[in-house]
Formats: sequence, structure tokens, C-alpha cells
Amino acid sequence: MTHEIVSIPADAASGMQDSPALLRLRALLGEHRLLRDADSLARFGADRSPGWVPRPVAVALPETTEEVQEIVRIAREFRLSLVPSGGRTGLCGGAVACSGELVVALDRMNSLLSVDAVDRSVTVQAGMITARLQEIARERDWFYPVDFASSGSSQIGGNIATNAGGIRVIRYGMTRNQISGLVVVDGRGEVLRLNHGLAKNNTGPDFRHLFIGSEGIFGIVTEATVQLLPAPKPPQVMLFGVGGFPAILRLLSEFSNTLKINAFEFFSNNALEKVLARQGTASPVQTAPFYALVEYESAGEHDEARALAIFEEGLERGELVDAVLATSEAQSRAIWRLRESISDTLSAWKPWKNDISVRVGRLDTFIERVSALVAAGDSDLELVWYGHIGDGNIHLNILKPEELSADAFAERCSPLAKGIAALLGEFSGSVSAEHGIGLLKRDYLHYTRSNAEISALRAMKAIFDPDGIMNPGKLLPD
Repeated sequence: MTHEIVSIPADAASGMQDSPALLRLRALLGEHRLLRDADSLARFGADRSPGWVPRPVAVALPETTEEVQEIVRIAREFRLSLVPSGGRTGLCGGAVACSGELVVALDRMNSLLSVDAVDRSVTVQAGMITARLQEIARERDWFYPVDFASSGSSQIGGNIATNAGGIRVIRYGMTRNQISGLVVVDGRGEVLRLNHGLAKNNTGPDFRHLFIGSEGIFGIVTEATVQLLPAPKPPQVMLFGVGGFPAILRLLSEFSNTLKINAFEFFSNNALEKVLARQGTASPVQTAPFYALVEYESAGEHDEARALAIFEEGLERGELVDAVLATSEAQSRAIWRLRESISDTLSAWKPWKNDISVRVGRLDTFIERVSALVAAGDSDLELVWYGHIGDGNIHLNILKPEELSADAFAERCSPLAKGIAALLGEFSGSVSAEHGIGLLKRDYLHYTRSNAEISALRAMKAIFDPDGIMNPGKLLPD
């Protein structure tokens, strides 16, 4: 997959050193919160997606909604494009500043603003780290269910901008489900206070949901009211060796119909082999084509007996190969570590990643079609499957052969990208289940969003961002 990068002359940034826009920004923020050094520009101008050269003109570090509002007003006046920046953990180029934009980094906007013990909610600034919000919840015997590998560095504002999901979507839903109020500075420089944390508010369309998942193309989220949950009971964790993908779907159905599932993950055998080799450990279950990790809330011995009965029935049908039930928190963590280590382990192969989704009931046919598509064109390429199978979100990784250069590998993957996107259109799926569109996937958006929808998105952007300064080039195709 190739990327078009708009180059900026090497002296462009220094040429703006004394520009009116930067003078105004420096007066607002001071020298220590308007960064211009090369290390800061490189750090704040990129996310975790490969292939982009960060070239921001500067990095602004506001501390309040009012400062963000003034930054946007200055940007409008001087036609300066803005790139909102959270934890920069994205994989699609949504937080990349490669065309002389001003990065608006929310790292200093990380405060807990209020706690409402009656309705079990907190209001936080958008720069708060996800793991810190989880900690705040635990301190009060509450629970914030949105969780994923980058929780230790991702920020709440970025989670909202991409409607982040993670491992417990099957039970608790996406970030959208937890947000009861937002404060947003839109591209006009207006502060929008949306829904105010209300449980009921039937006053017409709820703009809160327009900004959730919008990737910063309409405005910058500065504060969020988050609904928390009662602390759940300690979960049970099981790992199954499964003989084939259809059996995984049967296992999912049987658990869903009888137990309260928190998470249902899957991964292929070659994914597990690579993780075990890196960890230097042995597999807790016998070798199988696929594995299913199930976390469920257990009310007692009856639930454990039902889970074991599901395994025994699958074993009798010849669908399941083996299973292990964690008997301690340490064993549960060790099983989860097998799943959570896959992405980091595969990074050594510089894989071509796909974060895609289709309806759960069609996954087996879809995976067959994708495997056939890859094998027909490039039979020597290795596919690695894993993902949040309980909500239809799968991560398809194709590993780069050692002998191929990055450019040659990208060239081989380009036709596969179009073929897989076309298949997603055929299956009414999505080219991005949880990571967003950003720069990386914008040219594939039309496979899963209609022309009428894309036109409506452009019209909404024109309303909230009439000058086109908010995260330009992201999400919407050129």
C-alpha cells in the first residue's frame, strides 16, 4: 500500500518562526507550551502508523477548553490547519501531521474535573490516559469497561474520536456507550456542550454521537462525562483449542446463550506459535488450527459446570481439541498475555495489517473467501488471524517475507487491499472495525460507505468546519 506524502520545504517551519500566527500562539501559550524543536515535532507529529514523515509547523499544548478555543480562532484567522493529538497510538495515520499543520496535543489536559457518586459518572479532560480512568473507577469500586493493549498510553479524547472498542465490546459496547456528555471546540471556534451527562434528553438529534468516531474532522473533544459501571465479579478465563473456524462460532453461540460473556477472542495457530517462541514458553493446550479465549462472569459452581459441559459436548462432536480453565488470577493473566502479545510479536515481521469487521454469522464464509483471495495471488504470503470474534472484528495480518523490501511488499499487498475491501463491500462489512480511517484507509471508505453517506459527511464538515482546518485529509477521500 502506498501513501502520498505532501512535502514541505526544509525551511518552511523556520520560515514561520516570526509569523503572525505563531506570535499569537506564543503569546497565548508561552514558549514552554508552543514547541518547535525537532524532537518534539517528530514525536507529536506522528502516530504508530508507518509510512508518513511528520512535518508539523509547531506543537501547541493547551491546558483548558478556552485555550483550545483560542487556538482554533487563531487558526481560522490565519488559515492554519490543525491536527488534534491524543496518545498517538493510532494505526491509520489519523494523528499524523505531514503537511505543515499545527499539532494540538492534549497531553496537559489530563485532569479529573468532577465525580458524581449518585449517577456513577466522572467528568475528565480529554487528555486523561485510559488506564488512569480505569484506576479512578477501581478506587471507587466502579468499572470502566473499555480496554485494549494501548490503555497505558491512549487518551480518552482519542478513544472518543475513534470510538475505540477493545476486548469487552461483546458485553459492554464501544466507547460511545460510555459517554454521556461532551465538550467540543468545533472548527468555527465554537464551544459545544453536548448532552450534559443526561440519561434522557429527547430534544432532537444528539450531536454528541456525531463527534464520537469523527476522527477530529469536525472539532476537538476537550472534556467528557463518562458513565461508569458497578465493579464486576471476578471473571473466569478459558482457552480452547478448536478444530476449525465454524466450531468457534458454535462455541460462541453456546457460551452467549448460557453465560455472561465479557470477552470472546480468537487467534490462529501460527499466531500462537510466534508468541510462544518469543516468550520461550509452552502452550497450555494441545496444538489446534485455532484457539478461542473466553472470559465470562461466573456466579458459582453452576456456571463453571456449564462451561465445562460445553467443552465436553464439543469434544464429543470432534470440534474441540483441548481446553484449560484458569484456576488463579495469575493463570488468567498468563492466558490473556498469549492473546495480547500477538500484535507486538508480529511487529517483527512488519506486517500489512487489516482491522475489519463483518456480521458474526458470516465470518466463516468471509475468512474462507479472503484466504482463497490471498492464496490465488500470493501463495507464499503468510496470513495470521486473530481478533475480537465475539463482535465480528478480526485482525488480518500478512507477514512481510524477509527477502522483500518494504516497498516491494507494499506493492504486492496493494491489489490484495482492493480485493479485500471489495469483499467487505459484498459482505456489508467495514474496512475499519475500531482503529478508524485516518490517512491509511480513506481511499477504501467507498467500499463500505455509500456515495450518499460520504456526501452527507462532507456537508456536515462544511457546517462545523467551514474553513477546512480540522484534521484535513483524514477520513474523507480526496
